Amino acid sequence: MAGNETGGASPASRTPLKSILTEKAKGIPHDVDGTVKAQTLDELHSLQRKRSAPTTPLQGTNATAFANLSEDERQRLQLQSISASLASGTRGTGPKVVRGEPQGGKSQAVAHVSHHHLEAPVISVSDSALKFTHVLYNLAPGELYEQALKYEKGSFLTSTGALATLSGAKTGRSPRDKRVVIDEITQDELWWGKGSPNIEMDEHTFMVNRERAVDYLNSLEKVFVNDQFLNWDPKNRIKVRIVSCRAYHSLFMHNMCIRPTIEELENFGTPDFTIYNAGQFPCNRYTHYMTSSTSIDINLTRKEMVILGTQYAGEMKKGLFSLMHYLMPKRQILSLHSGCNMGKDGDVALFFGLSGTGKTTLSTDHNRFLIGDDEHCWSDEGVSNIEGGCYAKCIDLSKEKEVDIWNAIKFGTVLENVVFDEHTREVDYTDKSVTENTRAAYQIEFIPNVKIPCVGPHPKNVILLACDAFGVLPPVAGTVDGIKEPTATFSACFGAAFLMLHPTKYAAMLAEKMQKHGATGWLVNTGWSGGSAGSGNRIKLPYTRKIIDSIHSGTLWNATYVKTEVFGLEIPNEIEGVPTEILRPENAWADKEAYKNTLLKLAGLFKSNFETFTEYKIGEDNKLTEEIRAAGPTF
Repeated sequence: MAGNETGGASPASRTPLKSILTEKAKGIPHDVDGTVKAQTLDELHSLQRKRSAPTTPLQGTNATAFANLSEDERQRLQLQSISASLASGTRGTGPKVVRGEPQGGKSQAVAHVSHHHLEAPVISVSDSALKFTHVLYNLAPGELYEQALKYEKGSFLTSTGALATLSGAKTGRSPRDKRVVIDEITQDELWWGKGSPNIEMDEHTFMVNRERAVDYLNSLEKVFVNDQFLNWDPKNRIKVRIVSCRAYHSLFMHNMCIRPTIEELENFGTPDFTIYNAGQFPCNRYTHYMTSSTSIDINLTRKEMVILGTQYAGEMKKGLFSLMHYLMPKRQILSLHSGCNMGKDGDVALFFGLSGTGKTTLSTDHNRFLIGDDEHCWSDEGVSNIEGGCYAKCIDLSKEKEVDIWNAIKFGTVLENVVFDEHTREVDYTDKSVTENTRAAYQIEFIPNVKIPCVGPHPKNVILLACDAFGVLPPVAGTVDGIKEPTATFSACFGAAFLMLHPTKYAAMLAEKMQKHGATGWLVNTGWSGGSAGSGNRIKLPYTRKIIDSIHSGTLWNATYVKTEVFGLEIPNEIEGVPTEILRPENAWADKEAYKNTLLKLAGLFKSNFETFTEYKIGEDNKLTEEIRAAGPTF
């Protein structure tokens, strides 16, 4: 044979190779150990991930009961609760839900439970009853990144590690498409009619839209479910459940709501309020009350919210804020559209302001502890943040101006509708190609000087932020590019779009709390000086920060003041680091006559706006209404 001819040995006569030893020996580095404790690739991949260990002890009356449950039993109870949330109004049971990804693998648990929301005809057989709805429950940011990058077009990893995503056709809220159910309870409790953001709908129409949303969610292979909390005050914490179909939405709410511990999830139970976000699916425009393919519906009696026809994540955030504007005043707690921070000596400041006035920027101060940037409660115990994250505007963001927000845009942060370099993935925050309303949603812990838990004592200063596009208000008083003709925007309580009760209810509560706890009010204008928008200049951020610093330090208490005409505001004559010419608005205008005419125009708009509320009684014997009217502009 050829092998013998060349002197080779036959296969049978070859000496077998010695076994290769791979066991660890003393002195051998661990990285040369070739032994793997797995028999298959799937088993190897399972070793890569380990289950989270408990971090806090269970507390409360149900702690012992939950501690004695097996892991399978706890998961079964969780899935039963989710199945009940996803139940149709026309079937006797909720959908079959299974935890985990749709493709392959073992199912951890299955639930198919009865629900008792309302009486309805039972349909015994349907396609939806034959399928499983896979539930991705309270996923961590890393898991949600994987889902978004793999399945959601328009999702990208930026150079700093943030997740860039698109919100679809809607890049902002749709207030004209927001509806609130009017029923026997809400018809007398809520603010309806002229000036109100609450557009009514009936119970039946809500159920039509709810059915449409639930059917859409149940038709999907998988849904994301977040069980989280609102309000850092443990006595007044609200449990919320968000069911959505996009990883982007799940990560957004993971960041914006308060994140529960593993033990708190095991003891979560039935939520106090549920959001059904089926925003990828439109509402039926032939449905009564519908005026477009978008509808955001709140039912306070059923404790539910339905979203159809918009993928803008801010609808969820502000829907929950509207809920808190309803629930908290019923507990004699004032809900606030404000930022909040605290000095090293425990002095708390509130920053009221509409979007774009500088609420997030000015409350995020590296010299003070951040309690929150947008939504708060003021109770008899002090202040507490409603949220677990921040939602910052990104347009023209720079490290030099807002270093803390800049540094917070990292892994775990959601960047909405921003534009980035297709190669380097560096974000261009000046680019408005998609929208001017670019946003970053990040966990509040991403701010280095955050106060955890996000609570504080009663406020010392209440700062009312105004962005005066008319250019006639001073930059401080005690008590948008491209615009050709400024338009006045008045928003009751700095948050009319989210109020559930009449503004006078919140105004009376604020006045009472400020008086009781000795808080001082300040008006700070972050708008224009030397002329209206288009001819004047925006007041520089460093000047505004100097003003805010002088409020925090108390130096403005010792300043001398002069009273202005028309509005009767008390203006300090001097603030260190702030040009004196901008403290007096008329001095910054070259055309004094134009200044006076513009001032009177704005005063007239103020008076006209307040007339909307004079028919309501505020305080005992309507005294507060008269005080507010007397404090208004005179001309």
